[in-house]
Amino acid sequence: MTITPLASIDLPVRVRYVECDPMGVVHHTAYPVWFEMARTELLRSKGGSYRAMEEAGLLLAVVRLEARYRAPARYDDLVTVHCELLASGPVKIEHRYRVMRETTLLVEGTTTLACLGRDGRLQAVPAGLMRD
Repeated sequence: MTITPLASIDLPVRVRYVECDPMGVVHHTAYPVWFEMARTELLRSKGGSYRAMEEAGLLLAVVRLEARYRAPARYDDLVTVHCELLASGPVKIEHRYRVMRETTLLVEGTTTLACLGRDGRLQAVPAGLMRD
């Protein structure tokens, strides 16, 4: 089944030395950080702001993260993190990611975010969060 994304963005990332292991290969923990960077820029591109949400007392917590590593990225590679908003439900948001080096798929992943109040209770996703 193919899901048509509600919104998407491509974020270029230059692999930094600090993100690599001693063999010059990107450590697996760097990819979720890149996912978050792309999510933030996707929200910003749609007129939203994590800062404004937090100031309003709403938080987006990652409740599920999946990543499938296909090929390694290496120090100084220029990669593109493609992020798609797949669904925005009453209290959750789902994204899909592909990290590419030119035409080579390096990593694919998904996240589910829950919208929470500062008290940790579920809150409704703001209606205008991903407005067009």
